[in-house]
Amino acid sequence: MADRPQAYPYASFVAGLLFAAGLTISGMTRPEKVLAFLTVGADWDPSLLLVMGAAVPVHALAWMLLRNQRAPLLGGEVPDMPAPVFNVRLLGGAGLFGVGWGIAGVCPGPAIVSLAAGGGALFFVPAMLAGIALSRVVAQTPATEERLLGVRP
Repeated sequence: MADRPQAYPYASFVAGLLFAAGLTISGMTRPEKVLAFLTVGADWDPSLLLVMGAAVPVHALAWMLLRNQRAPLLGGEVPDMPAPVFNVRLLGGAGLFGVGWGIAGVCPGPAIVSLAAGGGALFFVPAMLAGIALSRVVAQTPATEERLLGVRP
């Protein structure tokens, strides 16, 4: 990491602030707003579709611009586009994430912003960190998928 310019930590801080501001302004740090989006019915709040609808083209544009660069502005290497992976781990992780999001109305980014702002994520963030630690232990166990699910990874 010695090859990164001195501006790297400042740029990272500004990017984090921008992300936190976007989550806060959009209402994604308020579980009741997220749950109103996830609950399709008479009280459904579709406004978070605008957040997702704006994020996808921005991300696609960033990948397109980054692909043509020799190196990122703040050092490092341009990563290769990840290969599409569709397996049991992806389905299980997405399912767990969706169930947790649906129950709590909170996902990791907004939870950290909410915690930093003194919000109600005091129980969610430690549980999330415990889940991350547990997933790493399970991932290091040989043949976890084959043993638990009867399939090869």
